[in-house]
Amino acid sequence: MIIFGTRIYLYQLAILALTCRHCGNPAAHTLTKHVTKFTLFFVPLFPISTRYATQCTFCGMEQEVPKEWAEQSQAQAAGAPGGEAYGQSQQPYQHPGV
Repeated sequence: MIIFGTRIYLYQLAILALTCRHCGNPAAHTLTKHVTKFTLFFVPLFPISTRYATQCTFCGMEQEVPKEWAEQSQAQAAGAPGGEAYGQSQQPYQHPGV
């Protein structure tokens, strides 16, 4: 008998100060990475898919974002040159596809 399946791993990458597109409130948003891995006998072997998302801490709305935007936002939040730390950004969230 072979036991196989998938498991989702969540990684919190950063906390960003953005204006929510759903509720319109300037609030903290968590930037997360969701990695789905194939498992064999409950041992994760390799990633199947990866997606990035932000979630508003005020209303709870979660929105998927492109990988490039997530990596750029993570670098800015980490204090890279030209970046802004949490609480200093007052710019509203603009989804790259809009």
